[in-house]
Amino acid sequence: MIGILHHPKVPTAEPLASQIEAWLTERGYTTWKSPIQNELDDQVQNSKLLIALGGDGSILHTARLGAAHGTEIFSVNLGRLGFLSEASPEDWQARLTAVLAGQYRVEKRLMLHAHVERDGAQLGNLTALNEVVVSRGRQARVLHFKLYVDGDLVTSIVADGIITATATGSTAYALAAGGPILPPELLNFVIVPVAPHLSLDRPIVLHEEATVTIHVEFDHEASITADGSDSIDLVNGDTVVITRAPHQSLFARVDDPSYFFRRLLARGVALRRN
Repeated sequence: MIGILHHPKVPTAEPLASQIEAWLTERGYTTWKSPIQNELDDQVQNSKLLIALGGDGSILHTARLGAAHGTEIFSVNLGRLGFLSEASPEDWQARLTAVLAGQYRVEKRLMLHAHVERDGAQLGNLTALNEVVVSRGRQARVLHFKLYVDGDLVTSIVADGIITATATGSTAYALAAGGPILPPELLNFVIVPVAPHLSLDRPIVLHEEATVTIHVEFDHEASITADGSDSIDLVNGDTVVITRAPHQSLFARVDDPSYFFRRLLARGVALRRN
């Protein structure tokens, strides 16, 4: 079974989803189609492939849905840059034909799990493909962090926030905050402070089995956010624990592995032109 997920607010997404569904049905495949949302576990767990139509945010959401069930993702870019996508509205037929014929590779990408510890209780169950961010609220006031790795205190940081990013997320918010670029299948993750004040201002790269513990102190507002969507409001004294998620996201790739660097270069050129 193949699921087709389309962004509900992109005008071209649903018509393209219907076109792809008809194309697959003509070739004998069983399909289902839905706007991208959270309540799709029953359909996803019975699907061999998920086709995501939208921008990188849509792909992030679809990847989180598919990871727990080992479902592969094939994505068609309907956004601006489409850094995570595999196809465009112009070439999806040729690329999807290759995937259905088994002429592709599976690109495995590390994901993160995060929860909050408060007064002896564990709150939340967040999963991220890009990053987990602990950041300040509306007031432009800093947060005070104590950063632990595998139970050992590494440093104290005064900053607007801390990003813990996967290799996938290294080219997103973490890159904008001064972090390094990691190839997508690298299993390390990176910690990047956001606007640090007279404290550690360099990113730290960690192995994939590391446990990151962030103790947060503040007197205003703060929150933890996964992939810019799921979030938990924090209170002073909370502790955020981030580890490798038990599942990886699986991307169906027709391109060879060097596509990442070609796309990175093209993205940089496009941003400079804009």
